[in-house]
Amino acid sequence: LGPPMLRKRPNTPAPAAANTRLSTHEDTRMTTASSQSSQDAASLRAAMVDELRGMGAITSGAVAAAMASVPRHLFVPEEPLEAAYAANSALVVKRDARGSATSSLSAAHIQAVMLEQAGIEPGMRVLEVGSGGYNAALLAELVGDEGKVVSVDIDPDIVERARTCLKAAGYGRVEVVEADAEHGVPDGAPYDRIIVTAGAWDIPPAWIEQLSRNGRIVVPLRLRGLTRSIAFDRVDGVLVSRSYRLSGFVPMQGAGAHDEQLVHLEEGVALRVDDQSLKFDADELRAALRTSRLERWSNAPFDLPDELELFLMTSATQMALLHVSEELAGQGRFAPSATRGVPALISGGGIAYRTKRPNEKTGGFESGVIAHGPEADTVAEQYLELLRRWAHEHGRRGAALIRYRPTALDASTSTKGAAEGLIVKRHGVIEVSWS
Repeated sequence: LGPPMLRKRPNTPAPAAANTRLSTHEDTRMTTASSQSSQDAASLRAAMVDELRGMGAITSGAVAAAMASVPRHLFVPEEPLEAAYAANSALVVKRDARGSATSSLSAAHIQAVMLEQAGIEPGMRVLEVGSGGYNAALLAELVGDEGKVVSVDIDPDIVERARTCLKAAGYGRVEVVEADAEHGVPDGAPYDRIIVTAGAWDIPPAWIEQLSRNGRIVVPLRLRGLTRSIAFDRVDGVLVSRSYRLSGFVPMQGAGAHDEQLVHLEEGVALRVDDQSLKFDADELRAALRTSRLERWSNAPFDLPDELELFLMTSATQMALLHVSEELAGQGRFAPSATRGVPALISGGGIAYRTKRPNEKTGGFESGVIAHGPEADTVAEQYLELLRRWAHEHGRRGAALIRYRPTALDASTSTKGAAEGLIVKRHGVIEVSWS
């Protein structure tokens, strides 16, 4: 305890005074830290906007102003500021029992892209499908005081979290609804814009019914296993694309959920099948992959892989995504392209997929094909023809026109089978044409 002169008597006011001084000091320190944190967040937010402008994700003053205003970090308070303001990082908010993400704060890059696709103006009514809070706050900035934002989610935990974060950030006027988004939110309809922030396999009739006559839907739509954020304008009841961009989102839950089929061919090799019209014999393909590989080259440049991938998957009916392990690719059994999921053409018991090699004559790289099976020559030539068509006729961004025709408009669409450029869904048909 030390010498008697340094001991404090139990009933003196000294402890209270000392505590008061300590409390005041702590308050000052906490206020300073809070102020510094706010300054850091503002600086990081400004840097994020600058980076998104440089990437071409932000192209308008309105979206730039919205993203510069909304404190993104308040919607992921458990994350460091640097993570909250990283332009290209999605942050998982909730996982299911298997560890799969069921809700996330999307990367700022894709959020900016989708807002630009939407073309939101002050005074509009907007429905957001898939809540989180931050994107709804951006929408609230864009529509202003005269507009209306409704955000819907099926998960009560996410709904509560979104409401709490929106209120903390000063956007309590956003209406957050707990419901299955398959049915939309009819009470707030019609909407000038519907922005979907979950991966959708189809477009429910309710979304189209609740869209205003000249409205627009921006939706990450799955096309034979690929996801593209597509901005659809409503034209005489048909949805017609005005733009599409590469994207990835956690899948839709509820009535709109749709599971892909994963067909394991051998250890470390699988086909991801999204279109049930695709027919093949798994045993034949297993046998084909045990045969020697055949390489053929197209003399066509390899460029714009995301556009090429979309062209391949929508221009042949017998396409699936082939996935192989890094280990098998490292052993030389498969090309590296297959480790990321590559369009594979299946025909006559054979299988072929895209690869590339350096070739200065074609601008840096040349597209080619690897094929296996008893008809490897035939399936390789079919694939090469697709690669050449792409390079010579469509090799640019935005070459696809995507239409969504609700089945209710034309009863015959429900009976159409697989065809080039035609993807049959539950509620309608997607038609993809290339120019």
